Amino acid sequence: MEKFSQIVYKRPDIQELSQKIREFTEEFPKAKDYSQARDLFLALEKAQIDLDTMNTVADIRNTIDTADPFYEQEMEFYEKAIPQIQVEMKEVSQVILQSPFVQDFEKEFGNIYIKNLKNQIRFASEENVANRVEENRLTRQYAKASAVCTTTFHGEEVNFYGLLKYMESKDRSVRREAFNAWANLYASVAGELDNIYDQLVRVRVKMAGVLGFKDYIEMAYHYNGRFDYGREEVANFRRQIVEHIVPVCQKLYDQQRRRLGIDHLYYYDEALVFPEGNAVPEGNSHELVAKAKKMYGELSKETGEFFDFMVENQLFDLETKPGKRQGGYCTFLSKYKAPFIFSNFNGTSADVDVLTHEAGHAFEAYSASRIFPLTEQVWSTAEISEIHSMSMEYFTHPWMELFFGEKADQYRYAHLVSSLCCIPYMACVDEFQHRVFEEMADNAAQRRKIWRELEKKYMPWRAYDGNEFLESGGFWMQKQHIFLFPFYYIDYALAQMGAFEFYGRMKQDPEKAWEGYYKFCCAGGSKGYFDLLKVGGLSNPFDDHTVERVMDLISEDLRLNG
Repeated sequence: MEKFSQIVYKRPDIQELSQKIREFTEEFPKAKDYSQARDLFLALEKAQIDLDTMNTVADIRNTIDTADPFYEQEMEFYEKAIPQIQVEMKEVSQVILQSPFVQDFEKEFGNIYIKNLKNQIRFASEENVANRVEENRLTRQYAKASAVCTTTFHGEEVNFYGLLKYMESKDRSVRREAFNAWANLYASVAGELDNIYDQLVRVRVKMAGVLGFKDYIEMAYHYNGRFDYGREEVANFRRQIVEHIVPVCQKLYDQQRRRLGIDHLYYYDEALVFPEGNAVPEGNSHELVAKAKKMYGELSKETGEFFDFMVENQLFDLETKPGKRQGGYCTFLSKYKAPFIFSNFNGTSADVDVLTHEAGHAFEAYSASRIFPLTEQVWSTAEISEIHSMSMEYFTHPWMELFFGEKADQYRYAHLVSSLCCIPYMACVDEFQHRVFEEMADNAAQRRKIWRELEKKYMPWRAYDGNEFLESGGFWMQKQHIFLFPFYYIDYALAQMGAFEFYGRMKQDPEKAWEGYYKFCCAGGSKGYFDLLKVGGLSNPFDDHTVERVMDLISEDLRLNG
């Protein structure tokens, strides 16, 4: 493939694709055998891949620079075109399911493919096209509103991510100052973000009503492909987190407070793990990528080939800059079977986390796409996909000296602790979303009240040193998943259980653990959630004793008695 910067963007001809869909629905029922039916199906799949690839190119370039008017206009085009194409694809799904070859499709592409077809039919509603367009408009509005937020701090123009590095300063006064600047930046746009979310709640509830779901929660579970479990199982998982993880995190934060030599641990102290300063990576983005290339070359033949492909084709955009969307992600250019990693480097250990976490996603997609013919089979649901990424963080632990030198052990400890201590926050975000839609909290005051109540349940150590905006419950709005990917956040906590299991195996037999992980990645999204857990030899996180057993795997390395 050509380098990403050299990919020529061309807006797809939607009318042409619509015509191909109509031709498919006319010709497919006439197929004389499965081979002929399959050829028709794969020809339409190719046309969809072309659309998906151009959409992804536009989306990447839009998130790299949200102020670019050309790609902003292109995203407006897709926001209207994609929902309509999804409606037209409903008939494609129906003719496949009604054909005499449905069992052949299931045999080749898996039972989960048939389940997804049925799910797509349910969501392909003409009545909901306008609602989908509105939801897309609002999420883009959120992304842009948060991306353009900047302030001057110590002579540097910074965004939210730029301020986070100062919250790891050894100087507590700098941490406090950066924290207040960060909170004030959110407070300055809180009215706009609240208004956007008010509208998102309403339009999402409206969509659920159109589709006949009991509520938006039920709709979100189905939309996210959660066929194997529901809200009751998730509530039970959150209960285990409160019982078995929250007390350990509280103890770890108290150890940290004593290490730092302070009387009270405030939010701006949480990120500083060691008084002499956290481990920070040595080198700029180009040097870090070069180190990652060496690391993946030594980890395995498969990872070496994968990362060489990423570097050769410039499939990264890593530096933070004004107008760039917050966060990090891995996406996929279907036509080229090429992952793409987006991030906002800020000079902290999080930069290395990107080169392991997002690279875990990318490695899985790279591997599975060379096995399975359908793009849909490349990715699994989020609870599985995040196991790929989080586990890669641990498989790369032996190479951390490349990035952190003598502080590699400090990084490894801090990384393990932060991975654990994030879990209660993930559960908090999840229950917050459940409460919002259960109580129809479509106003700012109600949401802040709910958030503050849940913070005390899941993060009893959390203190904001009197910051009025955060003390009143404003912290929730810094989590972009709530706006952009509703109910996709507990997935990280579920996945962390599997990642910790791979971590435990790594310590006992690294080679065997890697073989199991690679097999797990190669399964892609070819099966359902529980079946893929079996492929990886992983426990069901909803079982009553899973969280407790997983904690036993990592307890020694947490140095709880230190």
